[in-house]
Amino acid sequence: MIDLPTPPAAAHDDEPPLPGAAPLLMLPPRVPPQSLVAELARQLAEQIRSQRFKPGDRLPTEAELMRQGGVSRTVVREAVAALRAEGLVITRQGVGAFVADTPAAAFNGFTIDAETVASLRQVLKVMELRIGIEVEAAGLAADRRDATQLQAIVNAQKAFRAEVAGGASAPAADFALHRAIFAATGNEYFGSFLDFLGQIIIPRQSVRFAQGPSEAQSDYLQRVAREHDRVVEAIADGDAEASREAMRTHLERGRSRYARLAAEIAADEGAPGGKV
Repeated sequence: MIDLPTPPAAAHDDEPPLPGAAPLLMLPPRVPPQSLVAELARQLAEQIRSQRFKPGDRLPTEAELMRQGGVSRTVVREAVAALRAEGLVITRQGVGAFVADTPAAAFNGFTIDAETVASLRQVLKVMELRIGIEVEAAGLAADRRDATQLQAIVNAQKAFRAEVAGGASAPAADFALHRAIFAATGNEYFGSFLDFLGQIIIPRQSVRFAQGPSEAQSDYLQRVAREHDRVVEAIADGDAEASREAMRTHLERGRSRYARLAAEIAADEGAPGGKV
Protein backbone atom coordinates (compact mmCIF):
# COMPACT_ATOMS: atom_id res chain seq x y z
CA MET A 1 0.00 0.00 0.00
CA ILE A 2 1.20 3.51 -0.78
CA ASP A 3 1.41 5.89 2.15
CA LEU A 4 -0.41 9.01 1.03
CA PRO A 5 0.06 12.37 2.78
CA THR A 6 -2.73 13.24 5.17
CA PRO A 7 -4.42 16.60 4.52
CA PRO A 8 -5.31 19.02 7.33
CA ALA A 9 -8.16 17.75 9.48
CA ALA A 10 -11.63 18.89 8.51
CA ALA A 11 -14.87 18.81 10.47
CA HIS A 12 -16.05 15.58 8.88
CA ASP A 13 -12.71 13.84 9.44
CA ASP A 14 -13.92 12.84 12.91
CA GLU A 15 -16.49 10.51 11.40
CA PRO A 16 -15.44 6.83 11.56
CA PRO A 17 -14.80 5.13 8.19
CA LEU A 18 -17.64 3.09 6.78
CA PRO A 19 -17.29 -0.70 7.19
CA GLY A 20 -15.52 -2.18 4.19
CA ALA A 21 -14.59 1.24 2.78
CA ALA A 22 -11.90 1.34 0.11
CA PRO A 23 -8.38 2.54 1.07
CA LEU A 24 -8.19 6.30 1.48
CA LEU A 25 -6.81 8.28 -1.46
CA MET A 26 -6.48 11.65 0.27
CA LEU A 27 -4.86 14.45 -1.69
CA PRO A 28 -1.87 16.16 -0.08
CA PRO A 29 -2.31 19.67 1.35
CA ARG A 30 -1.88 22.80 -0.73
CA VAL A 31 -2.38 21.12 -4.09
CA PRO A 32 -3.39 23.94 -6.49
CA PRO A 33 -6.85 23.49 -8.05
CA GLN A 34 -5.49 23.00 -11.58
CA SER A 35 -3.48 19.99 -10.36
CA LEU A 36 -6.31 18.07 -8.70
CA VAL A 37 -7.06 15.90 -11.74
CA ALA A 38 -3.39 15.14 -12.35
CA GLU A 39 -2.78 14.42 -8.65
CA LEU A 40 -5.71 12.04 -8.31
CA ALA A 41 -4.75 10.28 -11.55
CA ARG A 42 -1.15 10.01 -10.36
CA GLN A 43 -2.11 8.45 -7.05
CA LEU A 44 -4.45 5.94 -8.67
CA ALA A 45 -1.79 5.09 -11.27
CA GLU A 46 0.78 4.50 -8.54
CA GLN A 47 -1.57 2.13 -6.74
CA ILE A 48 -2.18 0.23 -9.98
CA ARG A 49 1.54 -0.03 -10.74
CA SER A 50 2.29 -1.17 -7.19
CA GLN A 51 -0.41 -3.87 -7.51
CA ARG A 52 -2.52 -2.28 -4.76
CA PHE A 53 -5.21 -2.55 -7.43
CA LYS A 54 -4.59 -5.64 -9.53
CA PRO A 55 -5.71 -6.37 -13.10
CA GLY A 56 -9.46 -6.86 -13.12
CA ASP A 57 -10.00 -5.04 -9.81
CA ARG A 58 -12.72 -2.44 -9.72
CA LEU A 59 -11.63 1.04 -8.69
CA PRO A 60 -13.53 2.81 -5.91
CA THR A 61 -16.80 4.34 -7.11
CA GLU A 62 -17.07 7.99 -8.12
CA ALA A 63 -18.80 8.74 -4.81
CA GLU A 64 -16.02 7.01 -2.83
CA LEU A 65 -13.27 8.87 -4.67
CA MET A 66 -15.10 12.17 -4.21
CA ARG A 67 -15.41 11.54 -0.49
CA GLN A 68 -11.92 10.18 0.04
CA GLY A 69 -10.17 12.78 -2.09
CA GLY A 70 -12.38 15.73 -1.20
CA VAL A 71 -12.80 16.54 -4.90
CA SER A 72 -15.67 17.11 -7.28
CA ARG A 73 -17.31 14.59 -9.60
CA THR A 74 -15.74 16.37 -12.59
CA VAL A 75 -12.24 15.92 -11.13
CA VAL A 76 -12.87 12.21 -10.57
CA ARG A 77 -14.23 11.67 -14.08
CA GLU A 78 -11.35 13.51 -15.74
CA ALA A 79 -8.81 11.59 -13.65
CA VAL A 80 -10.37 8.25 -14.66
CA ALA A 81 -10.48 9.42 -18.30
CA ALA A 82 -6.76 10.18 -18.08
CA LEU A 83 -6.08 6.68 -16.74
CA ARG A 84 -8.20 5.20 -19.51
CA ALA A 85 -6.28 7.19 -22.13
CA GLU A 86 -3.03 5.79 -20.70
CA GLY A 87 -4.36 2.24 -20.97
CA LEU A 88 -4.35 1.65 -17.23
CA VAL A 89 -8.09 1.16 -16.80
CA ILE A 90 -11.16 0.26 -18.79
CA THR A 91 -14.65 1.53 -18.06
CA ARG A 92 -17.94 -0.31 -18.32
CA GLN A 93 -21.01 1.85 -18.64
CA GLY A 94 -23.18 1.66 -15.55
CA VAL A 95 -20.70 -0.61 -13.77
CA GLY A 96 -17.51 1.37 -13.12
CA ALA A 97 -13.80 1.50 -13.89
CA PHE A 98 -11.58 -1.58 -13.75
CA VAL A 99 -7.82 -2.09 -13.92
CA ALA A 100 -6.87 -3.25 -17.41
CA ASP A 101 -5.73 -6.86 -17.76
CA THR A 102 -2.38 -5.70 -19.21
CA PRO A 103 -2.05 -2.02 -18.29
CA ALA A 104 -0.24 -0.38 -21.22
CA ALA A 105 1.52 2.19 -19.07
CA ALA A 106 2.10 0.00 -16.03
CA PHE A 107 5.82 -0.30 -16.56
CA ASN A 108 8.32 1.86 -18.40
CA GLY A 109 6.31 2.99 -21.41
CA PHE A 110 6.92 6.41 -22.95
CA THR A 111 4.66 8.78 -21.04
CA ILE A 112 4.44 12.49 -20.40
CA ASP A 113 3.21 13.12 -16.88
CA ALA A 114 1.72 16.16 -15.20
CA GLU A 115 4.92 17.10 -13.40
CA THR A 116 6.83 17.13 -16.69
CA VAL A 117 4.41 19.56 -18.32
CA ALA A 118 4.02 21.76 -15.26
CA SER A 119 6.40 24.18 -16.98
CA LEU A 120 5.01 26.10 -19.93
CA ARG A 121 8.28 25.49 -21.74
CA GLN A 122 7.58 21.78 -21.55
CA VAL A 123 4.04 22.36 -22.84
CA LEU A 124 5.55 24.07 -25.89
CA LYS A 125 7.86 21.11 -26.50
CA VAL A 126 4.93 18.72 -26.30
CA MET A 127 3.05 20.89 -28.80
CA GLU A 128 6.00 20.64 -31.20
CA LEU A 129 5.92 16.86 -30.85
CA ARG A 130 2.20 16.85 -31.60
CA ILE A 131 2.68 18.94 -34.75
CA GLY A 132 5.24 16.45 -36.03
CA ILE A 133 2.84 13.53 -35.59
CA GLU A 134 -0.73 14.77 -35.81
CA VAL A 135 -0.39 16.69 -39.07
CA GLU A 136 0.46 13.48 -40.91
CA ALA A 137 -2.20 11.54 -38.98
CA ALA A 138 -4.87 13.96 -40.24
CA GLY A 139 -3.73 13.47 -43.83
CA LEU A 140 -3.75 9.70 -43.52
CA ALA A 141 -7.19 9.80 -41.91
CA ALA A 142 -8.55 11.77 -44.88
CA ASP A 143 -7.13 9.19 -47.29
CA ARG A 144 -8.05 6.04 -45.39
CA ARG A 145 -11.04 6.61 -43.12
CA ASP A 146 -14.15 4.53 -43.67
CA ALA A 147 -17.73 5.56 -42.94
CA THR A 148 -17.65 4.19 -39.39
CA GLN A 149 -14.39 5.93 -38.54
CA LEU A 150 -15.64 9.21 -40.03
CA GLN A 151 -18.80 8.98 -37.94
CA ALA A 152 -16.67 8.42 -34.83
CA ILE A 153 -14.70 11.58 -35.63
CA VAL A 154 -17.89 13.57 -36.22
CA ASN A 155 -19.45 12.26 -33.01
CA ALA A 156 -16.32 13.13 -31.03
CA GLN A 157 -16.42 16.70 -32.32
CA LYS A 158 -20.13 16.96 -31.47
CA ALA A 159 -19.35 15.75 -27.95
CA PHE A 160 -16.57 18.32 -27.63
CA ARG A 161 -18.86 21.14 -28.78
CA ALA A 162 -21.60 20.01 -26.39
CA GLU A 163 -19.23 20.06 -23.40
CA VAL A 164 -17.86 23.47 -24.36
CA ALA A 165 -21.41 24.82 -24.74
CA GLY A 166 -22.09 23.55 -21.22
CA GLY A 167 -19.18 25.54 -19.81
CA ALA A 168 -16.65 22.69 -19.47
CA SER A 169 -13.01 22.92 -20.54
CA ALA A 170 -13.47 19.44 -22.08
CA PRO A 171 -9.88 18.09 -22.16
CA ALA A 172 -11.09 14.47 -22.25
CA ALA A 173 -13.45 15.20 -25.16
CA ASP A 174 -10.65 17.05 -26.94
CA PHE A 175 -8.35 14.05 -26.52
CA ALA A 176 -11.12 11.72 -27.73
CA LEU A 177 -11.42 13.66 -30.99
CA HIS A 178 -7.69 13.45 -31.68
CA ARG A 179 -7.78 9.75 -30.73
CA ALA A 180 -10.61 9.15 -33.24
CA ILE A 181 -8.55 10.82 -35.96
CA PHE A 182 -5.57 8.62 -35.12
CA ALA A 183 -7.80 5.53 -35.25
CA ALA A 184 -8.86 6.50 -38.79
CA THR A 185 -5.26 6.39 -40.09
CA GLY A 186 -5.52 2.63 -40.52
CA ASN A 187 -2.24 2.32 -38.62
CA GLU A 188 -2.74 1.05 -35.09
CA TYR A 189 0.65 2.37 -34.00
CA PHE A 190 -0.58 5.94 -34.27
CA GLY A 191 -3.27 5.22 -31.72
CA SER A 192 -0.90 3.28 -29.47
CA PHE A 193 1.58 6.14 -29.51
CA LEU A 194 -1.09 8.67 -28.60
CA ASP A 195 -2.26 6.43 -25.76
CA PHE A 196 1.29 6.21 -24.44
CA LEU A 197 1.56 9.99 -24.48
CA GLY A 198 -1.71 10.19 -22.60
CA GLN A 199 -4.39 12.82 -22.17
CA ILE A 200 -1.88 15.17 -20.57
CA ILE A 201 -0.89 16.26 -24.11
CA ILE A 202 -3.97 18.51 -24.01
CA PRO A 203 -2.45 21.65 -22.42
CA ARG A 204 -5.65 22.59 -20.56
CA GLN A 205 -5.20 19.40 -18.54
CA SER A 206 -2.18 20.87 -16.76
CA VAL A 207 -2.19 24.62 -17.46
CA ARG A 208 -5.75 25.55 -16.62
CA PHE A 209 -4.76 28.89 -15.16
CA ALA A 210 -3.78 29.92 -18.67
CA GLN A 211 -7.34 30.52 -19.76
CA GLY A 212 -8.05 33.48 -17.48
CA PRO A 213 -11.64 34.60 -16.73
CA SER A 214 -14.52 32.34 -17.73
CA GLU A 215 -15.52 34.57 -20.67
CA ALA A 216 -11.97 34.47 -22.06
CA GLN A 217 -11.89 30.69 -21.62
CA SER A 218 -15.21 30.35 -23.44
CA ASP A 219 -13.93 32.45 -26.37
CA TYR A 220 -10.74 30.40 -26.48
CA LEU A 221 -12.63 27.09 -26.53
CA GLN A 222 -14.98 28.34 -29.24
CA ARG A 223 -11.92 29.11 -31.38
CA VAL A 224 -10.59 25.62 -30.71
CA ALA A 225 -13.98 24.17 -31.71
CA ARG A 226 -13.92 26.08 -35.01
CA GLU A 227 -10.41 24.84 -35.72
CA HIS A 228 -11.61 21.30 -35.00
CA ASP A 229 -14.51 21.83 -37.41
CA ARG A 230 -12.11 22.65 -40.26
CA VAL A 231 -10.06 19.52 -39.56
CA VAL A 232 -13.16 17.32 -39.46
CA GLU A 233 -14.61 18.86 -42.63
CA ALA A 234 -11.38 18.29 -44.56
CA ILE A 235 -11.20 14.66 -43.42
CA ALA A 236 -14.87 14.20 -44.39
CA ASP A 237 -14.07 15.61 -47.85
CA GLY A 238 -11.22 13.15 -48.23
CA ASP A 239 -8.80 16.05 -48.82
CA ALA A 240 -5.51 14.94 -47.32
CA GLU A 241 -3.61 18.17 -47.94
CA ALA A 242 -6.40 20.33 -46.53
CA SER A 243 -6.59 18.02 -43.51
CA ARG A 244 -2.87 18.36 -42.87
CA GLU A 245 -3.05 22.14 -43.24
CA ALA A 246 -6.08 22.42 -40.94
CA MET A 247 -4.40 20.30 -38.28
CA ARG A 248 -1.13 22.20 -38.59
CA THR A 249 -2.97 25.51 -38.24
CA HIS A 250 -4.87 24.23 -35.19
CA LEU A 251 -1.75 23.00 -33.39
CA GLU A 252 0.47 25.95 -34.33
CA ARG A 253 -2.18 28.39 -33.11
CA GLY A 254 -2.36 26.45 -29.86
CA ARG A 255 1.40 26.59 -29.50
CA SER A 256 1.37 30.33 -30.20
CA ARG A 257 -1.24 30.90 -27.49
CA TYR A 258 0.91 29.20 -24.88
CA ALA A 259 4.10 30.86 -26.15
CA ARG A 260 2.46 34.25 -25.62
CA LEU A 261 1.41 33.20 -22.13
CA ALA A 262 4.97 32.06 -21.33
CA ALA A 263 6.35 35.41 -22.53
CA GLU A 264 3.80 37.34 -20.46
CA ILE A 265 4.67 35.39 -17.30
CA ALA A 266 8.40 35.87 -17.89
CA ALA A 267 7.84 39.61 -18.39
CA ASP A 268 5.71 39.84 -15.22
CA GLU A 269 8.50 38.19 -13.27
CA GLY A 270 10.99 40.69 -14.72
CA ALA A 271 13.13 37.91 -16.15
CA PRO A 272 12.70 37.60 -19.91
CA GLY A 273 13.57 34.10 -20.91
CA GLY A 274 13.64 33.11 -17.27
CA LYS A 275 12.03 30.00 -15.84
CA VAL A 276 8.34 29.59 -16.62
